[in-house]
Amino acid sequence: PDVIALAEVLEVFFATHDPTTEDRQGPDVGSQYRSIVLYDDEDQRDRVEAFVEDARADYDDPIVTEVEPLEAFWRAEEKHQDYYEKHPNQPYCMAQIPPKLEKLESELPAYLESR
Repeated sequence: PDVIALAEVLEVFFATHDPTTEDRQGPDVGSQYRSIVLYDDEDQRDRVEAFVEDARADYDDPIVTEVEPLEAFWRAEEKHQDYYEKHPNQPYCMAQIPPKLEKLESELPAYLESR
């Protein structure tokens, strides 16, 4: 919370993925691609659930985002850290990331200007 508010994380998360597709994001399929928010305490859970409830009005299809307690955290391997920044010309990055950034820019321009 000293770096970014939970509400901002949720706004960016929902602006850059489809919370209505189960176990899928674009061409990627499998449970590792599900929409899920992991919370650290009951206050976070309540705020996430309220955000999801409010967001339902923005989607034609039901939101399937899971809201579950964080049980453990594993830092991604170094090769996955800042992947897009390190590999902007990788074909997958070129095909998948720009549309997400364009959507973010169109939906949250004030957020991006503040960063």
